[in-house]
Amino acid sequence: MRFKKITDISVISKRVLVRCDFNVPMDEKGNISDDFRIKQTLPTIKYLMDDHSRIILMCHLGEPEGQVVPELRVNKIAERLSEYLNCSVLKADDCIGPEIESEANTLGAGEILLLENLRFHKEETDNNPEFAKKLSYLGDVYVNDAFGVCHRNNASITEVPEIMPHCAGFLLEKEITTLEKIMKEGPEGAQKPMVAIIGGKKVETKAKFIDNISEVADYVIVSGLIAKEVAEKGIKFKYPEKIITPLGQLDALDISKDSIKLFREKIMQAKTVLWNGPFGKFEERKYAKGSLAIAEAIIESGAFSVVGGGETVEFITKQGMIDKFSHVSTGGGAMLSFLSGDKLPGLEALK
Repeated sequence: MRFKKITDISVISKRVLVRCDFNVPMDEKGNISDDFRIKQTLPTIKYLMDDHSRIILMCHLGEPEGQVVPELRVNKIAERLSEYLNCSVLKADDCIGPEIESEANTLGAGEILLLENLRFHKEETDNNPEFAKKLSYLGDVYVNDAFGVCHRNNASITEVPEIMPHCAGFLLEKEITTLEKIMKEGPEGAQKPMVAIIGGKKVETKAKFIDNISEVADYVIVSGLIAKEVAEKGIKFKYPEKIITPLGQLDALDISKDSIKLFREKIMQAKTVLWNGPFGKFEERKYAKGSLAIAEAIIESGAFSVVGGGETVEFITKQGMIDKFSHVSTGGGAMLSFLSGDKLPGLEALK
């Protein structure tokens, strides 16, 4: 993927508008329950602080659908950023307008302003060029560090870089480099054998991905629900001989001991493992044995491991395993789209 990196463009003392993916899960009390995505963007922010940039961060939270929803304000994100960066993070009351422009213009070197939830304006998800133009007034340089939203045609993702000098942040660069390696054949690509593990359901969103990854993977392990849908809908794959399904009841709440043994055997042979989607009703502890066994086998195998998808990341975080995988992607839908061979609008805009 060819695009400018943050190290290829001058950001010293400039107003830098950074699109982040801070769409983090919140609990019933409105507190952040998992700040993984926030932590992954810190290297880009710290780099800009060291270069005395004036930093304007923008993000979305939830699906407010163009309405101001108090519970979806990004104040808690500003607080968490302040803790990690050990400095004050200013929080704007909106993301566009003369007052916000004034706040951006008066930032000092290394200071940070977090804009209010972009999706409080429906123009963001409508990919409105006028809205993008108003956002562009806030900065001199645009940085995309929001891989998790790159499959969306949103104004802050695709329209803003049309107007401004632009580049990719460290997180976006790392995501693309890792996922490209997974899909490459030969010495620069993933080491073989390679096992892809596709959990969850909704085969219509994963069929293309399964076909594409089958071209480079030696085995593709799929969940019972996906296997059940494949059978019911008569879906045909290019490499059916590579597909491995659970043994026994396909719509069971967890996978059986025999399935765990079969999956473990394949995983332990692997030099590269890609995992997207848990197996079974993992939210309940008694049905999490299958997903836990898969996670443990991946770690034990010592393979280069790439994990993605919101539920999978949530699961390994709760198990205290997140640091034991080689690369944990911040993208769920974006990761699936990229590995399916689709063109991601946010990446196309950076070319």
